[in-house]
Amino acid sequence: MGGEAQQDYDRQDRAAERRRVRMAVKVRRPGETWFSSHIADVSVSGFRLQSFMKLNLGDDIWIMLPGFEGRRARVTWTRAHESGCAFERPLHPAILDHIVKISLNG
Repeated sequence: MGGEAQQDYDRQDRAAERRRVRMAVKVRRPGETWFSSHIADVSVSGFRLQSFMKLNLGDDIWIMLPGFEGRRARVTWTRAHESGCAFERPLHPAILDHIVKISLNG
């Protein structure tokens, strides 16, 4: 994916700074089973999910970050196998720092 195509989705007015990661996560829609996926970036307010699961704008999902309970999020944009998602409740900054740290060591 080139920088030019990504620019459409890297808004300058983000609620919080995104931090690049490459991390395996578990994801599910309400009432469905968990499946493996990846996140490519994360902030206290949301994340970019890379998944083969078909998601639509406005879908509610649950994401399980390594070592944490599932968190609810909503799909804010989608393109092919990537979706931007906003956490229902923002991450604590210490949790964000921990997630980034383990993604670098994993």
